[in-house]
Amino acid sequence: GWSFRPLRATLRLTMPARSIRTLSCILALTLAACGGDERGRLVVYNAGSLARPLKAALDTFARRENIRVDQESAGSLESARKLTELGKIPDIIALADADVFPGYLMPTHVDGYVEFARNRMVIAFTDNSRGQSNITPDNWYSIVTRSDVEVGRSDPELDPNGYRTLMVWQLAERAFGIAGLAERMAARSPARNVRPKEADLIGLLEAGELDYIWSYESIAKAMKFHYIQLGDSLDLSSPAFADFYATAKVTVRGATSGTSVTFTGKPIVYAFAVPNNAPNAEIAGRFAAFLVSAEGQEILRREGLDAIASPQSVGVRPTWMPALMADSVAQDTAARDTLLPAPTP
Repeated sequence: GWSFRPLRATLRLTMPARSIRTLSCILALTLAACGGDERGRLVVYNAGSLARPLKAALDTFARRENIRVDQESAGSLESARKLTELGKIPDIIALADADVFPGYLMPTHVDGYVEFARNRMVIAFTDNSRGQSNITPDNWYSIVTRSDVEVGRSDPELDPNGYRTLMVWQLAERAFGIAGLAERMAARSPARNVRPKEADLIGLLEAGELDYIWSYESIAKAMKFHYIQLGDSLDLSSPAFADFYATAKVTVRGATSGTSVTFTGKPIVYAFAVPNNAPNAEIAGRFAAFLVSAEGQEILRREGLDAIASPQSVGVRPTWMPALMADSVAQDTAARDTLLPAPTP
């Protein structure tokens, strides 16, 4: 490694010994602060809807382990493409749709993943939203298609909430038997109301620039927004309606340019993994174990996220899974019908 000896030799010609020792200590501390030792660092890529609950868990873990955490929040598809297109490798990647792992990252970038939380789609609004005094779980579709309202959604090419919004529109059209309903909802949520991830819509709703946003229940709760529950048959939360959810499909750009992936409606499940070449896989494995522990799950629930009581490992058993974590996670090493086909050109 780099040595202070040449510098000390030069400084002896011009500075007293005490000053040299002081300057050497300052330089050593500066190098450490600038990342001279990466072993005490954890880099996390996560979905926007995971930013708040994961930060709470990471803060507790970082204090206990005395490490530095770098957290990058983005839409799950955008996060995945950081690996596939930009070659950036975090220590942990946590996404809002477990299907992004087989669809984009397996087996090249990850060898398995852990399903650890659930959510549901909702329509969030405030006291200032047009029509808010009349909206109910039975008539919401007539309110969000009014000509005087502005409705926000996230980009389906970047964020699972975006393509799940389109799925809910498809399901609602079938459930209510209203031809063209999905198209009418799209008209009230044009391109100007689309943002990269659902978390980016929060400020626009608070400022009154949007009347309603398509979001997750965890975000609506955390922000103390009013929200409409769509019902289990539409909100992509219930395994009992999996067959109906599966009638909705959305195709988006794949892991690399020129490819595509078709997502099929199913209950919302969040998942995380440690990439195959994670710089700090050992620390990442310890954080993974903390996240699925009783303490980690309690932190997630406190932040509004529905942590799964019995997390599920999918695919090949992850090589980064420590024994402590294996005790808390059910194993499923067989191929599963949840895995998506390889991206098609």
